[in-house]
Amino acid sequence: MKPSTHRPTQAIINLAAMQANIKNFKTYINNSTEIWAVVKANGYGHGANDVALSANDLVSGFCVSNLDEAIELRSHGIVKPILVLSGIVPADIHIAVNLRVTVTVPSLDWLKLVIEHLEDVETEHLKYHIKVDSGMGRIGVTTAQEANDIIALADNYDMVFDGVFTHFATADEAAQEKFEAQWSQFNAIVSALSRRPKYVHSSNSAAGIWHKDTIQDIERLGDAMYGLNPSGRTLDMTYQITPALELKSELTHIKTIEKGATVGYGGAFVADQSTIVGTVPIGYADGWTRDMTGFYVLVNGQRCPIIGRISMDQMTIALPEILPIGTKVTLIGQDGDEKITVDDVAAHRGTINYEVVCLLSDRIKRIYQNG
Repeated sequence: MKPSTHRPTQAIINLAAMQANIKNFKTYINNSTEIWAVVKANGYGHGANDVALSANDLVSGFCVSNLDEAIELRSHGIVKPILVLSGIVPADIHIAVNLRVTVTVPSLDWLKLVIEHLEDVETEHLKYHIKVDSGMGRIGVTTAQEANDIIALADNYDMVFDGVFTHFATADEAAQEKFEAQWSQFNAIVSALSRRPKYVHSSNSAAGIWHKDTIQDIERLGDAMYGLNPSGRTLDMTYQITPALELKSELTHIKTIEKGATVGYGGAFVADQSTIVGTVPIGYADGWTRDMTGFYVLVNGQRCPIIGRISMDQMTIALPEILPIGTKVTLIGQDGDEKITVDDVAAHRGTINYEVVCLLSDRIKRIYQNG
C-alpha cells in the first residue's frame, strides 16, 4: 500500500530521539554487548527502512520477523548482519544465502527440509542461529540433544553455526518465577551444546531493562529503541527514553448538529444538545481502531472526545467551538500542556503499546525529522 501523501494524517518520527534511546541503553548496560536493532513489523510502525538507516551506525546488526523484511532492508542499502527470527520457507534458503541473511533453525525437521533445497547453494555462507524454546511455547528446540543433532547435520553441509537464542515470555512482569525458569532452561541447553557459537543471546528490550545481568552477546533492542516502555505501566523504566512517534492530522469538515441528531454508523451517538462536530481523516483502515470511540484527541491544547463509530477512513470529534478547516489534531503526542501517549491509547484499548504502533498502516505517511 502506498502512503496517502495528499492527506493530512501523518506519523511524525523523531529519529534523533530513537538514536538517543539506543545511546542511553548502551550507557545503562555499560558493557561491550552488541546491540541488534529489531525492525520487524515495519519498525514497529515507525518505518523499517528509515529506522534502520538512522540506527545503522549505532548497532551491530538487525532482527526481522521474516525473509521479505530482510530483503527490503538489503534493497535499501543495509549491509550489516540481519537475523530472521523465525524459520523461513525451506525452498527460499537460496535467497537468504545470496543476500547473506542469517536464518533461524527452529527444529531438526525444518533443517532436513532445507537440505532438500541446497542445490547450487553456497552453504559455507549459510549462517544460522538455533532457536531454543525455553518456555515461550512457539518455535524452537526443547532439548540439547535436538540442538546437537542440528549442529551435526549442518556441519555435514559446511553451514556456519553462528548463534543460539531464546525469547522470554515474562521479562516485562514483576513476577520472577517464569523468567528464572526460562533462564535456567536456556543455560542448561547451551551448556550441553557440542560447541559454543559466536553468539548466545536471550535479551529483548524487557530483559535488557529489568534483567541486565542476563544480557549475553547480543541485546535485541526493540520497543525501548522506539521510546516505549515494554511493560507499559506495570514496571518503571530504569533509564531515560523518549517516544519517537507522534500521530497528527487536521480537521477536514466542521458543522453544528442539533439535539437529537445522530453521528456515525448505526446512529450510535445521539446529541443531547447542540454540538459542534469535526471530521478527522483517519479510521480503522489506518489502524485507528473502532474501539477508540469514547477516547479523545487534542485540538488547540484541549481534549476533544471522539464521538460516533470510527469509520474505515474518517472519525468525528466534538469541538468546543467553531474552528477553521485545517486546524491541527493530535492523536498521539503533545499539544500545549496536554499529551496523549501510546500507553494512553493502549490502556483505552485494553492492549499493549506494541500493538498500537504496529497497527498504524502504511497508508499513513511517515515524516522523518532530525535524521
